[in-house]
Amino acid sequence: MWCVEKIRHVRKQMAAVVVILIVSGSSAVFAQSPNGGPVTECSNEQGLTYLCGFVVPEDVVNVGSTGLVLASGHRAPGNMYLIDPATGMRMELIHSAAFRMQHDSAAFPGCPGPLNLQAFDVHGISVAETAPRRFSLYTTSHGEREAIEIYDLDLSDAEPILTWTGCVLLQQDGYFNAVVRLSDGGFVATRMRDANVSNNDVEPGAITGRLFEWHPDGSLQALAGTELSLPNGIDVSADDRYLYVAASGTQELVRFDRDSTPLGKQTVSLPMRPDNVHWDGNEMLLIAGRNPVDPSTCADAACPTGWTVVEVNPETLSFKRLGGADGTASMQRASAAIRVGDEIWVGSNQDRIARLPLN
Repeated sequence: MWCVEKIRHVRKQMAAVVVILIVSGSSAVFAQSPNGGPVTECSNEQGLTYLCGFVVPEDVVNVGSTGLVLASGHRAPGNMYLIDPATGMRMELIHSAAFRMQHDSAAFPGCPGPLNLQAFDVHGISVAETAPRRFSLYTTSHGEREAIEIYDLDLSDAEPILTWTGCVLLQQDGYFNAVVRLSDGGFVATRMRDANVSNNDVEPGAITGRLFEWHPDGSLQALAGTELSLPNGIDVSADDRYLYVAASGTQELVRFDRDSTPLGKQTVSLPMRPDNVHWDGNEMLLIAGRNPVDPSTCADAACPTGWTVVEVNPETLSFKRLGGADGTASMQRASAAIRVGDEIWVGSNQDRIARLPLN
């Protein structure tokens, strides 16, 4: 049961009303500020309920078993939103008084230094629980540097504390899209394309990028045999064996077997341009993406194509459609899907998250 107690709380730069939400003896504080407080609702449509007022929540992820959700802010200056679905409250973690930067130079010696908080963004997110209510976050980021930025999220006390701890520099001439953290603290990231190439410039099916892997005390390495057309979202099996990668350029989900040399590869064609890939908590994968459209009709990324969410069986790669929206919906450019209770939450490259009932 969530208990709500209102108290007055004054911060250095603004006065804010905070709500303390007690969860099984622990609590989380969600400050009402321009990027916090109750999530703005906007007009619902097509069976969807919207949460609005975000800055490009391109990726959404579940925060372990806490019931909370993290959403990215894929524009500079980057944002990271912690959302409590049970109460409709949210907190912006990076531009808050509780945010810290403590560079772990021993773990990340190649990181040139702290974030430039005005010249970065939060794109793809990967979350791993390292201790009860403590999480390691890896994010792709663009701006002053192309890098995997690494954070520690502490939800064990009265106020969520996000601490930046380091980074791993990526190839500066590339545009990396998504990252998945491995069990040893390493990661695999998708280099989607060259930095000076836009998605609209890519010929249908053309190879544009590949996967890159990094491990502590190692260097960034390209993974042979992972060349794809616009590699986008990525996730990994619990044993680190299988990588699941969205190839937006060919409308495919690709499974790589890391126990095989060369990497084993299987693909399945999907009915949309897949974006992020996430586990749903029930050993299935959820993928959201834009519906295909004839380039001669509309080739721009802003075209109202509508979107689709599918559930994929990771063993057979069979899938089924869970829902979506058509081109008249106010939310387009869907980018990520996760399961939250009896709903599917769908991130976007706009200002909102859609909630889609599972039934």
